[in-house]
Amino acid sequence: MAYSGVILVVTAALFWGLSGGIAGILINNGWSPLLVSFYRGAIGLFFFLMWLALQPHNSGLANKRLWLWSTIAGLGVAGNFAFYFFSISESGVAIAATLMYCAPIFVYLISFALRFERSTPTKWAAIVLVMIGVMLLTRVYEINSAGITFLGVTAGLLSGLSLALFIFSFKYATAKGSPQAILTIAFSTLLIALGALIDIEEIKGVVGSGDGPLFLLLGVLGGGASFILYIIGLRKTLPALASIVSAIEPVTAALFGVIILGEALAYSQILGMALILVTVTLLGVYSRKH
Repeated sequence: MAYSGVILVVTAALFWGLSGGIAGILINNGWSPLLVSFYRGAIGLFFFLMWLALQPHNSGLANKRLWLWSTIAGLGVAGNFAFYFFSISESGVAIAATLMYCAPIFVYLISFALRFERSTPTKWAAIVLVMIGVMLLTRVYEINSAGITFLGVTAGLLSGLSLALFIFSFKYATAKGSPQAILTIAFSTLLIALGALIDIEEIKGVVGSGDGPLFLLLGVLGGGASFILYIIGLRKTLPALASIVSAIEPVTAALFGVIILGEALAYSQILGMALILVTVTLLGVYSRKH
């Protein structure tokens, strides 16, 4: 049982990592980060609607609080997608993916402020280490060097903050209804929020374009299948183990950026990336054990 759960979580993380690389290709081909985010969410919504139709029981759709938290979760995932892809356009896949992986740090800081979580020296040490890792990764002492911009770094961190908002909201929503209902509402909110910022002709332009298959692949891997696999796998996996294997996502995205897209990383950036990944992963394991 646990073994199959790990496989599902690993596959989901791998799909999320690959989606960052695919988005990088589309952005390099001239498509806007907002449009790429919109299609990732639109195709993902199709999967969640099918899931909800197949398993409609205990959806909680009549619960007003489910709609409230799911809508907030939708704004979080919209920000996560959009800021992540904008960060990719400014600083590359490897940098953006690693910065987004800082989301658990934002979760802790928000939890400390709201007194949901008790602060400890271990947790603050982890936060400091991640901050050092971010400084090495982004080379703030040489900002605008090596293709890294202030906007790219800011967007990468905001993608992590948006992901933290999604995590919080999704957690509260699950007490009111099923995951498929929550994701359906959340991704519907995403389409409304991002659709209002995109020209309709730009949306139509994807249909029949040479990049249409890439948009479809992005939505299937990064918007639909990955979320479903992760949620199902998490039910069969120890939380601490899931925290470890989830690190596959930024590693996959970074490797895609370096190998496929030709992004270059200095030794100090690789050190910063390793520091962030190891610290966040160990912090997740520590938290689940306590």
